[in-house]
Amino acid sequence: MKAMNVKDVEGIKVAQIPYKGEICEVNGVTIRWLSKSGEDANGQPEYGLRHFTVEPGGEIPAHNHFYLQTVYIEKGSFECFSYDPETDEVAESKICGPGDWVYAESMEPHGMRNMSETESATFLCCICNVYE
Repeated sequence: MKAMNVKDVEGIKVAQIPYKGEICEVNGVTIRWLSKSGEDANGQPEYGLRHFTVEPGGEIPAHNHFYLQTVYIEKGSFECFSYDPETDEVAESKICGPGDWVYAESMEPHGMRNMSETESATFLCCICNVYE
């Protein structure tokens, strides 16, 4: 068993993420891996619980990934997006705040931004690979 406080886990700045073979800039995002287990073919965790802090105006641009993902908003407000996989145009946009959660299927293009220009916002993100 491991029991810790989120503040005791080192935060890592996220500078870039890949999407459709391109590298996209990430703005004002720090990730803390609270737990992770397993390793997929790319050396990434099969399961993980992560804590994100997004600075005022920070944004995670459109991206997708093989794993399933559930985000739970802890603090602040986020505009959460899903994108049309063919055109990359916004298919849906929703404002989410504390207590709200967002689920993204495998390979579903999505992104989010902190709505505040003055306060950081946080969310938990659980990821898991599920194979058929």
